[in-house]
Amino acid sequence: MRRPVKACPRRADQTNMEVSSLPLGKPVRRRIGRRALAVAVLALAALWLVAHKHVSYYKVTSGSMEPTLQIGERVAAESTHAPQVGDIVLFHPPVGARPKNPQCGASAQGQGFSQPCGVPLPEESKDTFVKRVIAGPGDTVAIVNGRAVVNGVALREPYIDPCTGGATTCSFPNPVRVPAGDYYVLGDNRGVSDDSRFWGPVPGAWMVGTVVRCSFLRTACRPVR
Repeated sequence: MRRPVKACPRRADQTNMEVSSLPLGKPVRRRIGRRALAVAVLALAALWLVAHKHVSYYKVTSGSMEPTLQIGERVAAESTHAPQVGDIVLFHPPVGARPKNPQCGASAQGQGFSQPCGVPLPEESKDTFVKRVIAGPGDTVAIVNGRAVVNGVALREPYIDPCTGGATTCSFPNPVRVPAGDYYVLGDNRGVSDDSRFWGPVPGAWMVGTVVRCSFLRTACRPVR
């Protein structure tokens, strides 16, 4: 005669095994994916901060750089870029940079004379100007009908508005030499710009930065020409 077979009670570990038999891969993949996304976001944020460490933003408040820069336009300036001829720069001018009564640091130069100003007043202004670099240290500069003549050669300047003022503002035919460490800057709107013609070159130490245009997410910037 057969003996009755008693059912063996399930052990706790067996129950746990059955419950844990569900797929484990999906939750793990989700956790890894979220961590990778968080790391990527942090990396992009760090890259953005590094790229913007030396970039400042300014609003154009005058028409001296028209048609290149318009009044009210917001521009970025990068402080790590060394100024080059053709760059648009922001800077602190000498205290002689006064539109109604500009002052040159040398006599017989600037407005009312045949030479543009070649020596700035030694004190730095707190104002911030935006102009274009047309000559660097050691270059000679003259102005003929509002156009820059650097080292005896007239620059090709398709970006400027013609100078329609008188001889005392549009033409300074006798050249001056830019001192070591200084930069000669002119506005693109030559007829109305208050610039180096009248108050002289700008020391490199007074430069705030070069106007740049930045890429998507602003991770890379290049000078505006």
